[in-house]
Amino acid sequence: MNPICNSVHVRVPATSANLGSGFDTVGLALDYHDELTFTLNDDPNDGIAHVIIHGEGADTLPHDETHLVVSTFRRACATFGLGRLGFTLEATNSIPQARGMGSSAEAIVAGIAAAAAFAQAGDLNRPAIFDMAAQIEGHPDNVAPAVFGGLTVSWDFETAEGVGSVAIPGGEPLHGGFHAVNYPVDPAITAAVFVPDCELSTEKARQALPKELPYKDAVYNVSRVGLLPAAMNPVVLAQAAQQGKSGVAAVAADSATCACRDNNAAHGACGCASEAVDNVHEPVPAGSFAAAAAQANALLFTATQDKLHQPYRGALMPPSTDLIAMFRAKGYAAAVSGAGPCVLVLHYGDAREAIDQLASEQLASGRWRVLHLPINTAGVEIERH
Repeated sequence: MNPICNSVHVRVPATSANLGSGFDTVGLALDYHDELTFTLNDDPNDGIAHVIIHGEGADTLPHDETHLVVSTFRRACATFGLGRLGFTLEATNSIPQARGMGSSAEAIVAGIAAAAAFAQAGDLNRPAIFDMAAQIEGHPDNVAPAVFGGLTVSWDFETAEGVGSVAIPGGEPLHGGFHAVNYPVDPAITAAVFVPDCELSTEKARQALPKELPYKDAVYNVSRVGLLPAAMNPVVLAQAAQQGKSGVAAVAADSATCACRDNNAAHGACGCASEAVDNVHEPVPAGSFAAAAAQANALLFTATQDKLHQPYRGALMPPSTDLIAMFRAKGYAAAVSGAGPCVLVLHYGDAREAIDQLASEQLASGRWRVLHLPINTAGVEIERH
């Protein structure tokens, strides 16, 4: 099969996995991207990949066939029926390497999406790209949001086709392999990602995990991870509460509501007094943004609690652990991003100034930088030329 175009531009978002409670299952796409252009060589006899890298990894990543994007692209081309293509890959990387922002998932998704774009016209077949990427990566939590955008919950259905599922007329049972569900995210939710000047390998982070866990800790995380889709889309939760279909109290239209507010009047974590010990409470008119934000941030705070992985990895990244503890003591939904050492702080409403102020000592040290990012909802994007 011959390629249908001469050049493909791919844009893949950074991702953050786990979000505290959702170890190895939950991922979130961030509006921060690597951009890669694949251009076929003019000489048909030149079957080599020429790699040019700008930005992150320019001095450390390989510039030959061993580059993860290139090797993945080769593998995907074979799957899509393309021959060995010679091309120039020019990558402009923004996503930090080995920091917990999904750089390896980005590389895998980029290689597969580019091969699909050269082989097939029309929109990307995202489920097929996700399945191939998860197979290569070995786990789906980062590749799912990189492909689909937004908040994703993904899993490996480790049974034969049809086992454990009910046949529905007109439908198909779940098949074995990787699956993902995409959830909407309220556009008012933002992410602050604190990026340190050090790396941590995923393999080393996994080695720190115990082989067995207390049963009560597993139950603890199940109860928290179940809250994440609602916490990331609090408008739906508020509607359910107004109808009496949620255990979260609705904001009444004729009373005052207490919201946790700091000196920036931006952050709220009401209901988290066990860890939010330093907030100033003041009444806010019910139905106001501050009241809604307090409720949403309280739920985000709870949904990001974890006992499965962060307590065991903390010793590998003491500065990250300390930063998370500091934010959570102030009522913010902070967690390790992926395997770390990046720190993710989720918040409903603009809290940029307050967050930066709390971490002013870390930022002034020169060892940390912060990225204030919207949530990406598009996932991987391609342009053919």
